[in-house]
Amino acid sequence: MTGPDTQAPGGPGIPARWTSSAKTGIGTALNLRSRVWFTLSHGILNEIYYPEVDQACTRDLGLLVTDGKEFFSEEKRDTKTEVQTQSPGVPAYHLSNTCSRGMYRIEKDIIADPDHHAVVQRIRFIPLRGSIDDYHLYALLAPHLGNRGGGNSAWTGNEKNRDMLFAERDGICLAFACSRPWKKMSVGYVGSSDGWQDVRNNKEMTWEYTRAEEGNVALIGEIDLGRSGGTCVLSVGFGPTPVRAAQEAAAGARTDFETLLAKYRNEWQVWLNRLPPVPRNSADPKDIYLESVSVLRASESKLHRGGIIASLSIPWGFAKGDDDLGGYHLVWTRDLAEAAGALLAAGAHEDVRRVIDYLVSTQLPDGHWPQNMWISGSPYWGGIQMDETAFPILLIDLACRKGLLKQGETGRFWNSVEKASRYLVMNGPVTQQDRWEEDPGYSVFTLAVEIAGLLAAADLAEANNESRYAQYLRETADVWNSNIEKWTYVTGTDLAQRFDVDGYYVRIAPPDIADASSPKNGYVPIKNRPPGESVEPASRIISPDALALVRFGLRSADDPRILNTIKVIDGLLSVKTPGGQLWHRYNDDGYGEHQDGSPFDGTGIGRAWPLLAGERAHYELAGRHRKEAAALLLAMRKFSTDGGMIPEQIWDTGDIPGRELFFGRPSGSAMPLVWAHAEYIKLVRSLHDNHVFDTPPQTVERYINRKTEPEYALWRFNHKCNALPTGKILRIEVLASALVHWSPDNWAKASDIQTTETGFGFHTAELPTDTLPAGTTISFTFFWDEAQKWEGKDYTIRVSEQ
Repeated sequence: MTGPDTQAPGGPGIPARWTSSAKTGIGTALNLRSRVWFTLSHGILNEIYYPEVDQACTRDLGLLVTDGKEFFSEEKRDTKTEVQTQSPGVPAYHLSNTCSRGMYRIEKDIIADPDHHAVVQRIRFIPLRGSIDDYHLYALLAPHLGNRGGGNSAWTGNEKNRDMLFAERDGICLAFACSRPWKKMSVGYVGSSDGWQDVRNNKEMTWEYTRAEEGNVALIGEIDLGRSGGTCVLSVGFGPTPVRAAQEAAAGARTDFETLLAKYRNEWQVWLNRLPPVPRNSADPKDIYLESVSVLRASESKLHRGGIIASLSIPWGFAKGDDDLGGYHLVWTRDLAEAAGALLAAGAHEDVRRVIDYLVSTQLPDGHWPQNMWISGSPYWGGIQMDETAFPILLIDLACRKGLLKQGETGRFWNSVEKASRYLVMNGPVTQQDRWEEDPGYSVFTLAVEIAGLLAAADLAEANNESRYAQYLRETADVWNSNIEKWTYVTGTDLAQRFDVDGYYVRIAPPDIADASSPKNGYVPIKNRPPGESVEPASRIISPDALALVRFGLRSADDPRILNTIKVIDGLLSVKTPGGQLWHRYNDDGYGEHQDGSPFDGTGIGRAWPLLAGERAHYELAGRHRKEAAALLLAMRKFSTDGGMIPEQIWDTGDIPGRELFFGRPSGSAMPLVWAHAEYIKLVRSLHDNHVFDTPPQTVERYINRKTEPEYALWRFNHKCNALPTGKILRIEVLASALVHWSPDNWAKASDIQTTETGFGFHTAELPTDTLPAGTTISFTFFWDEAQKWEGKDYTIRVSEQ
């Protein structure tokens, strides 16, 4: 029973869920006036974000079609969709949804209103059987305001003689308008009194509820096909009050759509035209270069300029509720730096400057960045990733080398680089977490980024008259580089015998790791362990991470240890798909769907990543295998959707149609993945230039060309070494002034060395151990000056042959 003011029954509705992460398009107006972002999948609008790129405010907006008697069709489930962009690189979309039973076709054009906080879509309903009078058409919208599907309130209303549907939660309001008056309107609770239940069961709207308070709500309006002739504009507007939201929605609904489209397209085209000509590659006839550039640009905040999120998606969103607040619409510093590097490769210099400014503004006082963060800079997870501290240094260095930052301009950023490099030397080289959100240990990828970051920081230090600090950074980098094989290269294993190699690089994790299934959106904490405690590795993980040693210039592409590792990587992690060869992240990866295709729920089976095809292609190009690199670029293109979106993962086993999983097509993970698009852009540029775009020259010159070896071995409480190569000086680094009491002969005779304050956050003492023969055991302890007491414990290091 409904009436003039009727509360919908069945509140608060079923638990709220998000929707598919398999986006076929994303978009936003390229200005600062319109603060909405939209996503598409399955032929309909999905999440709309407002007022920030990390604040999802809708689940989806789709159409229902009936004949009022027997026929019921839901656009997102019962049609075949074709997606086209209006112009290359312009995220304005034309969708054609054809009924699987041949009854109708719906044509849509979707953009963000360039002048208002509204997403507008022009709808054209075309009957394929019968006439337009034989059909009813309904628009169904699910608000999830402020990243939450629960606690939303909805109502029907009228603003300035225009009927609208409204929703509100915590100061964010939504208004849903049509260019033609709604024929009927209703609001209700999902699963009990929502419009889908009504129309599905009755083949027409029989409920007209006017309010649904504090729950998981849905809005529905019937489009008057008779008065509209099958063509209308739907507008979803947002504001801090219902009146403001209504004004935004009404503006989009009443303005001529072609006028809006022309303005939206022109703003994007002006930006694209400022970029250098697109690098062309004959191996990639259907390029998605411009689409990739626009994905990066469309993922940027308009309030916190330069902040680019990882993806406008929520992996396996249909299985995720309000407890998973972030999805991938968060900032990972690593992904952001990769995106900025790609924008630099594309010639978008002003955009890169904004990213660098954003990084400086979000850096924490001790020099590192949060593991991930909301666009405002507020941390989301609590972990720390060492590569995310090194990447901004590399980005600033790359910007200098590519001419974005001119001579003398680096001083503006030196304070940030100095803080980041200090954090690295004080807390590295053991990664507190690696790039795949895993647990502490030695990660080859992180080591490569850290070492390259230290050398880049050294150059920037010299440019800012800090030559002593530059020398210290290079000496530290040399020590870490010389230990990479000791820390991460294993030999004589069963796996080495299986692949007929002497050894291979691994990622090594300590034994208190829970498992290797922590995803980007599901960090699993580990047990605390005293700093510097020595542990034996419990897991030796095989990963394409080893290729970072080549990408970041620490090892040559033809280094026998690299070639050995590639044999193992290809033997364990590669998979051939209809689109080309791909690789898994590592053995026993648990971040992906289960074997039966059910969504990742904290456990699962990791799938193949197109991003890794780009990384492998860069390795091949570094090894002068251009043909192989070009083939992998083409594979990345084949893995994208019709809208040019590259997924995080590909389904790499037999088809499961009931779960929309098909061999060689996107899985339920994030799409588009900004980092994957960044890798694609850089690969296009690298192939055009015939060398890897972002390889630091400092590492290549120091470790490949000159083969620099360290003078020192380092010992710290948070990173103790137990062996000292012959010919090396032992440098002890501590955080407070101390007297080092040491002996090379089991205390038969001893010497004292006072530490010296470096000004870099350490006090150091250099023990003259370079002449000691192999087999010598060095013993030492400390007398702490400020506390005026002895350490009370001896430490030992054995001298060994190099």
